[in-house]
Amino acid sequence: MKKQTSMATENQQGASSVVARYYTRWYKTDLKSKPGEDHCVLQHSNRICVITLAESHPVLQKGRQIKSINYQISANCSRLQNKVSGKSKRGGQFLTELAPLCRITCMDGEEYTVFSCIRGRLLEVNEDILMNPSLLQEKPSTEGYIAVVLPKFEESKSVTQGLLTQTEYEDILSKRRSTTPEPCS
Repeated sequence: MKKQTSMATENQQGASSVVARYYTRWYKTDLKSKPGEDHCVLQHSNRICVITLAESHPVLQKGRQIKSINYQISANCSRLQNKVSGKSKRGGQFLTELAPLCRITCMDGEEYTVFSCIRGRLLEVNEDILMNPSLLQEKPSTEGYIAVVLPKFEESKSVTQGLLTQTEYEDILSKRRSTTPEPCS
């Protein structure tokens, strides 16, 4: 019985334990020179990358509500139309580092574009967040991911160049906090 209790406690302590165990977190900050619009790339050892919002992204801040999420990038490009097949994932849309994946509109009218951050083939987008946008805010690293991207094999080692490690990202966050003035009382 004690074994079950410790397993249950372990699962309650961190649903992200699978993420922590099998994925390396990489970050891209202030995308397109927009302060605070940080993205996270979870890289698995098999080179698959999961694109999510970083913890500091404005969409994930308290009080923010999502009105809609749209994978229609332009009149001729919808990420929902992405179809891959076969072992080599043929047919997936090829993405560059700054390729838009989706647009998130909040209830206050603010709109945010989520970018790929890495080069690779789009394997899938998370359609679950279309019906349940709160997943994006409640579980951004698991059920609330944006998309899954597969870098080219020859680029799989260099795909994280230009991205920040967890420690570098935390340093940037602490610098932001120290330069942000406290509100007057």
